[in-house]
Amino acid sequence: MSEVAARPSVLFVCVHNAGRSQMAAAFLTHLGRGRAEVRSAGSVPADSVNPAVIKAMAEVGIDLSAEVPRMLTAEAVQVSDVVITMGCGDACPILPGKQYRDWTLKDPAGQGIDAVRPIRDEIEARIRDLLTDLLPTQ
Repeated sequence: MSEVAARPSVLFVCVHNAGRSQMAAAFLTHLGRGRAEVRSAGSVPADSVNPAVIKAMAEVGIDLSAEVPRMLTAEAVQVSDVVITMGCGDACPILPGKQYRDWTLKDPAGQGIDAVRPIRDEIEARIRDLLTDLLPTQ
């Protein structure tokens, strides 16, 4: 991986910013303990975070109940070192000099808690790997 800032900025993007990107941002915030700047956004944000996602994250001690889906902006991409997309396709702006990663994950939209748990667990594992990659000496 190329060099990133001492305190890297990571943007997680999915279509509705109501599930995958919210979980990823919450895990990076929680596990990263302030060592990374974290944002999440959606190309077509939902009105609220998926209730099954809120419940699944509460099971692992992370409260998403106050989170609100946000609109993806070019500015959010510009100020991020790493942009991780999760199924937003061509709606994600591509800017030169940014590091992009695409995570293929099932969409929790319309799914119950039993379907969301494995998605949550896969996201947590990917965040742990990302932390090792972004902050190898810390």
